[in-house]
This record gives sequence, structure tokens and C-alpha cells, in this order.
Amino acid sequence: MTAELVRGQNHPLSQARLEIRVSAGTPIVAAAALGDEQGRIHGVERVAHPGAPTLPGLEVSRQAAADHRLAVDLDAMPEAVHRVSVLLALPTGVGGPTSFGAVPAPFVAVTGLDGAEVASYTIAGLESESAVVALELYRRQGAWKVRAIGQGYAGGLADLFNDQGLAQAHQLAGGINDAVAQGVARSIPAPPRPDGDRSRQAAAPAVGPDQSGQAQQGTSGATAPQPTSPYGNQTPGQPTPPPNSSYGTTDPTQPSAPTPGGPIDYSHPRRQNAAPPPPPPTAPPAQPGQPTQPVAGDATGWSMEERLYNQVWGMFEDLARTTAAYRSAVDFAESRMEKELDQVLSDPRSRIGGQGDAAREAAQAKHSQLVNQARATLDRDLAQLSAESQVVEPALPPAFARWDNPVWHGYRVPMEIPMALRLGELHLPESAELRIPMLVRLPLERGLWIDSGRSGSLDGSFHDSHDLSRLAMETAVAHAARLLAVYPAGEFTVHVIDPAGSGAQALAPLVQTGVLAAPPAVGAAGVADVLARLTQRVDLVQMALRAGAPDSLPPGFDTSQQLLIVNDFPHGFDDRAVNQLRYLADEGPAVGVHLMLVADREEAAGYGPLLDPLWRALLRLTPVADDHLADPWVGHAWTYEPSLVPPGSQVLQQVLTQVAAARAKHW
Repeated sequence: MTAELVRGQNHPLSQARLEIRVSAGTPIVAAAALGDEQGRIHGVERVAHPGAPTLPGLEVSRQAAADHRLAVDLDAMPEAVHRVSVLLALPTGVGGPTSFGAVPAPFVAVTGLDGAEVASYTIAGLESESAVVALELYRRQGAWKVRAIGQGYAGGLADLFNDQGLAQAHQLAGGINDAVAQGVARSIPAPPRPDGDRSRQAAAPAVGPDQSGQAQQGTSGATAPQPTSPYGNQTPGQPTPPPNSSYGTTDPTQPSAPTPGGPIDYSHPRRQNAAPPPPPPTAPPAQPGQPTQPVAGDATGWSMEERLYNQVWGMFEDLARTTAAYRSAVDFAESRMEKELDQVLSDPRSRIGGQGDAAREAAQAKHSQLVNQARATLDRDLAQLSAESQVVEPALPPAFARWDNPVWHGYRVPMEIPMALRLGELHLPESAELRIPMLVRLPLERGLWIDSGRSGSLDGSFHDSHDLSRLAMETAVAHAARLLAVYPAGEFTVHVIDPAGSGAQALAPLVQTGVLAAPPAVGAAGVADVLARLTQRVDLVQMALRAGAPDSLPPGFDTSQQLLIVNDFPHGFDDRAVNQLRYLADEGPAVGVHLMLVADREEAAGYGPLLDPLWRALLRLTPVADDHLADPWVGHAWTYEPSLVPPGSQVLQQVLTQVAAARAKHW
């Protein structure tokens, strides 16, 4: 029976291997400190935190998250350790809440490895505090107990560590905050659930100067020499007729995918009590008298798009948690086998002979049994999720679908903005065949960094920097084309900076169809012109919003969302241009100006730490498979693969041609 603790209450612990599960309504930092009998911490090496997540008998999460699982092995604690304090804090510098009084009360539970709760504690009564000692495990007369603490600190982790006698309190708190900021830069944010207002309203219009692409003279009146552009002298907005083409690898006779809301059974194989059989080509109809369960469960009043969005993220969360349970069970089985073998080998009489061999075989048999049971449970869950994916994937609208989805055959320029966009796919090593769409909410809340560095390849298949740069630019074009395709005509504008013209081949679909606001800017003068216009736009809109008069801007301003693609950064950028780019990354998303950076971080190393905030402000994506993204629940390293156009397919040109035609009618 679970002991529900109140502040100051304790409870005995009968197990040595435990999990401490933390649930909160917002991402928080979880840490743990090893103290002496008085609770004093003797050095920063006695604190497990996201920058140093493991200590003997202790492991904490590597990033800020809404849910945490801390692993504790009391038998492995050093003899000098008498208290294990579980610490929670709100991350700083990431735009989240600054006090626990503004978030739901955190819930902490001590469980066995089988998931059974031993004790739990809801940390209520916090107000201005930003760090708290949640509970402590302490040793008393050879036995361990847990005590609910709930001691908060308004000064954050620095005050907490200082109170526990740590001399380097401020340095350690700063190091933890830096580690968390780096983790945020690579994490996938937990998706907000659809709220009560389900109307797809566009964001507040981001209004700025006319983005016609015409060159502006400097204050001196002299015109800088214009470099030769590989893009020619194309008039903005006028498409170059593409060659005759079809959809290439797709079969034009194949029936198009059913549109959301059509006559298809969106039942939940995952939510049945028994594992479902392999789904037939078309889902079977509901049995008489049994209503068909909608996507994402009982979601009365939600649109089909909201249900699908909720369904995809539910699958993502389910896969994260079932894999975490499997890995935890395997770790427990290996630890148990090692402990039993150590006991056998510690007795000289059992090291040799039949008794020792029998003990080893018994330990290995128990290990195999536990691992097989865990794998069977995982395989069952994976089968259910795979069946669910086969139902959901064909039903996705264009904004959520892969480029090879037949739904693109029936593409039409939308009349309203979708709630999210697909940027690629995610999978884990235990289930490489099960791919979960990676969806991000629209409008974008942070810029994108397409990493063209050599570290992007998991299998090492791309070692040539030129090939990686080309593939990174093709990935950026695919993402930009998808953004153009899912926005209504005239509500999304794309600018390109390509200082050396090295991305001309990859940018050809955007240039030839005429969907860009202007030909890609080349040379230092082109870089300066585009950055000046966009930073001026951000300034003007911010001033209008602060004055409470967003409608007072002159007529003729472009009210669409803006995307700036920068290729081969930092080539062609001086210090002023770098500062302008950082300004756009920080201030632009709030007023509808978004950044997509194609860059190799090593090539920008000459700027030193000046650009570190820029990298952290952007969501890093790779042009090849890479396991660099983490989920917000258990922190798995997910393998990300971009959503690219199938080789030989002309779907990109077909879609962009429709976008260009709709833009021409709109203007």
C-alpha cells in the first residue's frame, strides 16, 4: 500500500533498487545530492545533475522535462553517504515560469522497479521558490527511510546548495543551468494539447516594410557593385516554367488517400485489450451496435486535424514510455545477475566445481527469463503501435504527411493555417521500423538549424563536406516548400541569402517556380540588404505592438509570415550581420519572422562563444539520420530523419507550381 506522505513524515524502505518518479506541469530540472549525517555536501562531485548525471548508485535525467525517473541503488552508496536529497528546480534563461507558485504542485513518488509505489509526496504550498528539496532518502541504524522535505528556496539552486554547505554553490548552479540550456536546444518540446478554442486562427499579423526585394541605396547614395548571381535576373514572383514532368516514382493511377473526415475507420488498435491482428488494406467497419472510436479516443467536438495531432503525439509518448520500461527491466536483470555472480565468486568453496557452475547457470537463466519477459511486453506494445500507425499514417493531411503520401496527389492550396507541420520522422533502436511523425506547432516558435557538419551521419556514409552541404540545403528547401504549401496564398513569404551562390542547384525548385519574394541574395551587399529589411520589420512591428496600435502601420506592408533561409553561414557575414542574425533569431518569431540556418558549427568557430546563444535558440535538425533529439518525458536519444522528396519524384515542383499560381492570383 502506498504511503502518501506530508511534509516531515517518513516511511521505511524495504528495497534497495528504487526509482524516484517526478511529475510536474512544466519542464523542471531534477538533481540529487549525496550528503553526510548532517546533510552536508562535500564537493560538487557529490551532486548528480544534467551535466554530470551519474554517481555511484545514482542516475538522474540529462535534461529538463515535465516527467523524470531517477534511478537509485542504495546498496551501491558509499559508506560515507547517509542522505540522498532529491532536488527540483525551474530552468532559467529558457523562457519558462520562474517560480513554483505559477505551476502545478510537483508530485514525487518512490517506486520499486516493478512500478509499485512505496511512498508519494505532493509538494504543495510553494510560491516564490524556484528550487526545492523534494525529499531525502536517509540511513538510520543500518536501514533506509524516505522523508518528505518540501524545503523551497527563492534564490534557486545557488541558495539551495549554499544552505547545504557547498562552497562552490554559485559555480555549480551556473554549470547546471548551462547544461540545461544546451539540453533545451536539442530537445523536442512536449506538445500542447488542443484547448477549448479549436478554431484555427492565424497568429497576430506580423507587419513590416514591403518585401518586394528592390535594392536600397545606402546613406552615402553610392551603389555597391553587385556580384554576378547564379540565379540570373529573374523578376520577383515570376516563375520559370519547369520542364514537363509527372509525379515520377508515384503511380498516377493509384487512388488518392482519403481526406480527413472521410469514410474511414479511425479505430484505436492500441487501445484494445488484446493485441490486434495485422490490419487489412482497409480497416474493418465497426460491429453493429458498437460505435467507431474516434482518433485520440473520445474527442467529441475536436476537428479531425486535432484528433490526428493528438494521436501522433500520444503514439510518441507511448513509445517513449514502453521503451523506457524495457530498458529499465534489462538494466535490473543485468544488475541482479552481476550481484548473484558476485555472491557466488565471493565464496572460495563455490568458485570451482559443480556448485559454482550450477549457480552461474541459475543466475544466467534468471537473467534470460527477465529479459525475455520484458522483450515480450515491448513486442506486444510495438505491435499495437505499429497497427495504430498503419491506420493513422494514410489518413494524415498534407501538413502531417510524408512527401510520398498519395494525399499530395490531391493537393490544393489551403484556406487556413494548419495547427502543426511535419519536419521528419523519429524512431528508437528497439523499434527501427516504427516511425513516428515529428510534428511542430505553427507558427514556428523557434528557428531551425540544418546542420551541415560531418557529425550528422550515424553510419558514417557521408564523409564529404560538399555532399553534406548539398544534402543540408536540399533538406532546407524541402522544409521551406512544405511551409509554403500548408499556408494560405499570400500568408507565407520566403527570403534566401546565399552569399557565394553555392546553393543554386538545391534552390532551383524555389527559384524556377517563382515562390520566393526575390531572387536569392548573393555577396556582402545582398546579405546586408536582406538583413536590414527584416530587422527593420521586426523593430517596426514591435514598436506598433508595444504602442497598442498594430493597425497604424502604413498600408502596403506585407502581413505574411516571413522565413529567411541562410545558406553556408557564416560565409559573407561580418560582425554587424552576425549581430543582426542573432537579433532575428531571438526577436523574430514573436512577430512572424523566422530563421532557417544551413551551417556547420565548426566553420563558425572563429566567432568564438559569440554564437553559442544562436545555436541554442535554434532547433537542430540534420540532413541524415542522427540520434540527437530527446523527448520531454524520459530523455531518450531519438533518431531523427528528415522528410525528403523521393528520388526522381516531381511532387515538389508540382506543389510549388500550385503555390506560385495561387500567390499570383492573390496579389
